[in-house]
Amino acid sequence: MKQFRDRTAVITGAASGIGLELARRAAAEGMNLVLADIEAAKLDAAAASLGIDAGRILARRTDVSREDEIAALADAAFTRFGGVHLLCNNAGVGLTRVSWELSTADWNWVLGVDLWSVIHGVQHFLPRMLKQDEGGHVVNTSSVAGLLSTPGMAAYNVAKHGVVTLSETLYGELLAAKAKVGVSLLCPAWVPTAIHESGRNRQERFGEATPAEGLSATYEQRMASAVKSGRLTAADMASEVFAAVAEDRFYVIPHRKINNAIQLRMDDIMQLRNPTQLASTASAIRPPSVRLARLRPPALTPAPTLGQGQPQ
Repeated sequence: MKQFRDRTAVITGAASGIGLELARRAAAEGMNLVLADIEAAKLDAAAASLGIDAGRILARRTDVSREDEIAALADAAFTRFGGVHLLCNNAGVGLTRVSWELSTADWNWVLGVDLWSVIHGVQHFLPRMLKQDEGGHVVNTSSVAGLLSTPGMAAYNVAKHGVVTLSETLYGELLAAKAKVGVSLLCPAWVPTAIHESGRNRQERFGEATPAEGLSATYEQRMASAVKSGRLTAADMASEVFAAVAEDRFYVIPHRKINNAIQLRMDDIMQLRNPTQLASTASAIRPPSVRLARLRPPALTPAPTLGQGQPQ
C-alpha cells in the first residue's frame, strides 16, 4: 500500500499510546480516520487534538471485546467513508499474574481484548476490504510476548501468540488469493505507555482481577518498571508501522536487540532443549525480554534425528 492520502484508516485503541500515534501519523498522511477506544472522553480529546476537518474523522466508543461492537464499528466506517484501506487492530490490555492464579474472568478479559478483537476485526472488515478491490493493508498489533514466553504473563502471552499465528496464516491466505490487501504484524517490546494500568478499563462483566500477591506481585512490579523504562516511543512504533505498510513488509519488530532472545527460543526448539528463557529467569524473577536481550545463544549441540533410534 503506497498511497495513503484520501484513504481511510480504522484504528482501535486510538485514545492513547501506540493507537494515538498511529492516528497522528495517519492524519499527517492525509487519511480519513475512524478511531475506536473504550475510553470515550480520552478518545474525543485525542480526536480533537489531531486538528483535522471534522468531516474526515469519526471517533466511536467501542468495547473491542464484544463482537457486536466491532461489527457496528465496521458498519459505521464503511457507511461514513465508503471504504476502509488501513485496518489497525491495535487495542490491548495487560495482566501480570502467575498462570495458576488467573481466574477464568481474567483469561476472558485479556483474550477478549487482545485476541478476539483481532479475530473479529478480520471477520468484519477484511471481506469488505477485499470486495472493494481498491487495495489496502491490515496491521495486527501483537508483542514480543507473541514470540517469547515471559513468566508471569500467561494470558497476555497466549493472546499475543494467537495474534502472531493468525497474522502469519492470514499472510499466506492473502498471497494464495492474490489479494490486493497486505498484512503486517507489529511486535513491540517495552514502550512507555499505560498498558500496565489497563485494569482501569476492565469491563464490569469481568469483575475484579485476581489480586497480585507473592510472585505475581513481584512480576507485576517489575513489568510496570520495564514498561516505563522503554526507550522507543509510541511515535517510533507508528513510524515503523507506516514504513512497513508502504514496503509491504510483514514482520515489524522495532526493538532489534530482542532478536537475540527470539533466536535463542528458536534454537531451544530446534535443539529440543528445555526453554532457556524460563530456566534462566525463574529464580531471578526478571522479565526474560529484558534480560535475554543481552544474551547470546550458547553453543548448540546436535539435535536428535528422527528414525535413528529416537521416538517419533
